[in-house]
Amino acid sequence: MRVLLQTVTEARVEILKKTVGQINRGYLLLVGFTGEDNKEIVDKMVDKILNLRVFADENRQINLSIYDVNGGILSVSQFTLYADTSKGRRPSFTNAMRPHEAEELYNYFNEQLEHKFGKGISTGVFGADMLVHSINDGPFTVMLDSEEIFK
Repeated sequence: MRVLLQTVTEARVEILKKTVGQINRGYLLLVGFTGEDNKEIVDKMVDKILNLRVFADENRQINLSIYDVNGGILSVSQFTLYADTSKGRRPSFTNAMRPHEAEELYNYFNEQLEHKFGKGISTGVFGADMLVHSINDGPFTVMLDSEEIFK
């Protein structure tokens, strides 16, 4: 499982010029799955995301969590996080989880985020052609890869 986490001052997802998810300050999460992922990995990733301290405090030190800043979360499915560009000029996506299985894990991920976060989150629509608008705060972007974090 890979999650590209960006701290943002605002973010939104549009489908056919209609906003389907939107937040102010918080996390924009681009979420992708591979064949070995499961609910146990998702649970660990949710805990990691919610407890990361990646927001600046009053002394401009990166010391605050999403809870501390009362931030929002926008979660967007992103199978392209598993693009393999090692051969040729066109990316291969064979490492990405099959769509039906990935959608189930993505829905589970969002349910667990919402449950453990204690308030609603915003999402994109799995498999849809989406426009993602964001203003990256910092910019601060972190790649979370379950294979590296949870060895």
